[in-house]
Amino acid sequence: MQIGEEVKLRMRMSARDAHYGGELVAGAKALELFGDIVTEVTIRHDGDEGLFRAYKEIEFLAPVYAGDYLEVTGKLLKIGNTSRTVELVAKKVIAASRDPNHSSEADVLDEPIIVARAIGVTVTPKDKQRKTKNNGG
Repeated sequence: MQIGEEVKLRMRMSARDAHYGGELVAGAKALELFGDIVTEVTIRHDGDEGLFRAYKEIEFLAPVYAGDYLEVTGKLLKIGNTSRTVELVAKKVIAASRDPNHSSEADVLDEPIIVARAIGVTVTPKDKQRKTKNNGG
C-alpha cells in the first residue's frame, strides 16, 4: 500500500449500535470503524496490524441512527520510519426512515453526508514490518 491509496468498508448500523434515545448511534462507533480501517491499512502496508497510537484530530459532524449505512474510508497520507498517518472519513450513504409509521423505509442519498472525520497515526515496530522488509515497501 502506497501514499494516496484508500481502503473502504460499508456497514449498516443496527439497533445494537444505538446507544441513545431515538436510536442515535454514539460517535464512538465511528471511532471503532476507523480503528478497523487503520488496521487494514497497516496489514496491507506492513503485513502486521500495528498499534493505533493517536488521533491528531476528530470531528463529529452529523448524527447517525440505527438503520443508516456508513461508508468509511482510510487514505494513507504519510509513511514514517514506524508510523503511518491515515485520513479517515465516515459518510452516511443510506438514511433510514425516522418516521415510526414507515420504519422499514430508507433512502439512498444522492450526496453522502460526512458524519465524522479524523486523522489517525498508527505505529508498526520495525521488527513487525514483514511486508516492508520482504517486498521493499
